Amino acid sequence: MKKLFVILVFSFACSAVYGQEIGLQLYSLRNQFKTDVPGTLDLIQSWGITNIEGGDSYGVPLAKFKTMLKDRNLKMRSIQGAYKDLKNDVEKVIKNAKDYDVKYVMCAWIDHDGNTFDFGNAKEATTIFNTAGKRLQEEGITLVYHAHGYEFRNYEEGSLFDYMAKNAKYFGFEMDVYWVQHGGANPMVLLNKYPDKFKLMHLKDMEQGLVGDDSGLSDDDTNVTLGKGQIDMDGLIRKARELGIEYMFIEDESSRVVAQVPQSIAFVKSLKE
Repeated sequence: MKKLFVILVFSFACSAVYGQEIGLQLYSLRNQFKTDVPGTLDLIQSWGITNIEGGDSYGVPLAKFKTMLKDRNLKMRSIQGAYKDLKNDVEKVIKNAKDYDVKYVMCAWIDHDGNTFDFGNAKEATTIFNTAGKRLQEEGITLVYHAHGYEFRNYEEGSLFDYMAKNAKYFGFEMDVYWVQHGGANPMVLLNKYPDKFKLMHLKDMEQGLVGDDSGLSDDDTNVTLGKGQIDMDGLIRKARELGIEYMFIEDESSRVVAQVPQSIAFVKSLKE
């Protein structure tokens, strides 16, 4: 019976879901990778996941790590680019992207001091992302920024995120629906407002009753199985399909990740077109 379940999940996850590709952000299994890299990759394969987002080889030489991915039919679709590297050494980012043969580079955090993110930070980041994004674009790579919540602080008639989105000439965004909602914004409203800006998505649900803030910080264990929390996962996945967002990566940062990810896959499978 267990074997049959794995086969069914594999069949589902390897096919397009609502016309998009479902994947996994490897950060979800950061603790498992610390002790067993091949075993963790085997686990991902057993879930039927093919598409992944990452960028770290977890202490394994890159060539060997890539072979391990290939042996399990795991395809790196997006890697993380550090803010400092996008600012100071974009060629390093390009080399890493080419090493993994990806067409997306995502930046998940804008360096800033404490809880002081303001217009100056947003303006600087927008300039850095446009400059780096233009260079990446020349190499056939798309840069996306993964907002983390502090970007939704008020600015003029909108937010700092609005400023960034309106001035994003050579970069797009990866929407992490958890962090958008935690930061005080509405993910669906943003998708409708900026339909051409979001290239990738993180599927991550938030426990019922949690009131977020714009710090960009939260308890990892407030990540719950997709469909069990307060975020409209069904509606957002449908909207992502409509907009043609290419990859949706499940990201689960909780201590229950190994149990929750298969349940989240089952939730997505249950959605009807």
